Amino acid sequence: LFIAALAHHVEQGEREARQNDSERQGNGHFHDGDYRLMSAWSSRLIWVVYLLGIAIGIALGLWQLDRAGQKRAIRDAMQARVALPVIDASGWAPDIDARGEIHRRAVVRGEWLSDQTVFWDNRSMNGAAGFIVVTPLRLASGAVLLVQRGWVPRDPRDRFALPKLEQPVGPVALEGSIASFPSKRIELGRGEEGAIRQNIVPEGFRLPAGSRLLTVSFVQGGRDPGLLRDWPVPGDGIDKHLGYAFQWFTLSGLIAAYAFGLQIARRFRRSRAP
Repeated sequence: LFIAALAHHVEQGEREARQNDSERQGNGHFHDGDYRLMSAWSSRLIWVVYLLGIAIGIALGLWQLDRAGQKRAIRDAMQARVALPVIDASGWAPDIDARGEIHRRAVVRGEWLSDQTVFWDNRSMNGAAGFIVVTPLRLASGAVLLVQRGWVPRDPRDRFALPKLEQPVGPVALEGSIASFPSKRIELGRGEEGAIRQNIVPEGFRLPAGSRLLTVSFVQGGRDPGLLRDWPVPGDGIDKHLGYAFQWFTLSGLIAAYAFGLQIARRFRRSRAP
């Protein structure tokens, strides 16, 4: 819109210059050489504006295609890992680096540390605001795995009200997938205290003696009457980037069509001028 407005402004200035030329020619005070110089510079400027708009549109379209390609690669890599056999992570040692197993389907067995349950704030699911319930699971090896158990909505009347959930106790066996450790975002104040957390950090948990938090987390699958587990799929948004790319390429094409159409119209008018 800025490019089109600037081009329109330049073209309008050129028309005004020609109008002034006609008036001054009637009074005998305008020189043909000055008009030709002004007209040449105006024509060059407007073409620079057109070419700049076309280049910007193409560049942004290519950038959106690149973003779509990156997300497609992430999706394909995730689908390839999902297709691998299910692994049993119950015996992982506390010092293992399991980041190479992210997106793998897995089963884990351990005991909940229910008193360490936290609510990961500012998490949306299906367009609604709420919390992701995170509870540590202590494996038999002494390692502790953070389990993203599911999503619960926030109370619209009190954002600090905690949803009532049944806290599981005793040994459990879970099915799901390995995920990266929750990423940290900008937070206001201290977000690692209390039940509601803006960020999930290792220092925010009081683990039993001899336990150690793993560098990955676990996304629980299956169904639960009190938790929603409609987890987003990595690589989503490919169609959105393709749509944006189409819009930018279309805008570049429209600018090019307008510029060359205007040039043809000018030539036609000049050919019919007396």
